Amino acid sequence: MIRRVTTPALFPPPTYSHASVVEAGTKLAFLAGAVPLDEKGEVVGAGDPVRQAEQVVANLREQLLAVGSDLEHVVSTDVYVVSSEPSVLSAVWDVVEASALSAGPHSSTLLGVACLGYTGQLVEITATAVVPEETRP
Repeated sequence: MIRRVTTPALFPPPTYSHASVVEAGTKLAFLAGAVPLDEKGEVVGAGDPVRQAEQVVANLREQLLAVGSDLEHVVSTDVYVVSSEPSVLSAVWDVVEASALSAGPHSSTLLGVACLGYTGQLVEITATAVVPEETRP
């Protein structure tokens, strides 16, 4: 259902693929950005991008479960981090890498940005995932 491609002519990516190919006729889920809010709508981990990344991955998983998918079925993400420091981006990427998102591995872009939507928000992840046929609602 998902073919992950690492291009031999390019650098070897550490824990992601250069491309993910999904066969036509497969159900895809396009998720809104997962954010570091708890069930009360409050930002988790104020000032801590690693803690926020953990919450974002947990929230992303909840979004995926709601549509009959899960982290290992994600084919693409965009990871947004409020920082211009490579070390901060790397720390957030370590959380992504430690999650089931790297099981694919999925295709991903990691971006340092100036601002995100909620006051105090430091991390957001958007995703596209396959909804496996056996789990479709």
